[in-house]
Amino acid sequence: MAVSAAFLLVAYCVAIACFSLAGGLLPDRVRMTHTRTQLVMSLVSGLMLGVAFFHLLPHGIAMAGDAGAVDFAVEFLVLGIIVMLLLLRLFNFHQHDFSPEEDVHHEHHHGHSEHAVHGFSWLGLALGLGVHTLIDGVALGAVMRGEPGHGAAGALAGFGVFMAILLHKPLDAMSITTIMQAGGASRSARATANLLFAVLCPLGALAFYFGVDSLGSSGDYIVAATLSFSAGAFTCIALGDLLPEVHFHSHDRGKLTLAFLLGIALAYGIGVLEPASFHHG
Repeated sequence: MAVSAAFLLVAYCVAIACFSLAGGLLPDRVRMTHTRTQLVMSLVSGLMLGVAFFHLLPHGIAMAGDAGAVDFAVEFLVLGIIVMLLLLRLFNFHQHDFSPEEDVHHEHHHGHSEHAVHGFSWLGLALGLGVHTLIDGVALGAVMRGEPGHGAAGALAGFGVFMAILLHKPLDAMSITTIMQAGGASRSARATANLLFAVLCPLGALAFYFGVDSLGSSGDYIVAATLSFSAGAFTCIALGDLLPEVHFHSHDRGKLTLAFLLGIALAYGIGVLEPASFHHG
């Protein structure tokens, strides 16, 4: 692999960790309004959906590189959807409503607004988001392993995945520290949880990127399967979790729809900058 791709991955990881840490600190410093949160969620859901179908799935098919590549990739895409759906059902994470006092003005109530918060409510949320963020990290490591060229142009293959993760992690971190704060956790406990969460995605990315070489000749198929699985996970998060939260709100529909379409357009635009050879094996 090109040294520049590895260097860029490290830079991506540092940025993701910093954004995640900043998101976890926001409840102590900034009031995140309901509408602002919904706009960010709309943008991220569009970006994740675009990344899944404009980047991850095509890259997975290209990496498989044989007559059965499409079937292979789609099988792992469906597996990714199933696994992420089960995680969502089991842990009920991605609770992104940070302004419960405004809930009375909206049709749809979510997650921690519905139930009383106790001291350990955050554990299930943190566990679910922890597994999810590791999957995000593996997706980033896999797409960087799959880039075909050298230099900055080749490394752009990972930029769409990076942007989807970068914009999403602050909301996840904020979810954890907000629930902890509501449950009476100390500032030091919140800071520790925030730090641990921030390093999970970089650890997953770096471990996959540098560890896949040990798989030998099967490495390309492992990368292809991981890319396709990640496409399914991103699709499930976008369509099964983020968008339904936005959809059930009657307010600001025009703004939220435009933010969603902007996310898809951003994902598509990033794809235009990628090397053409990446989509053809």
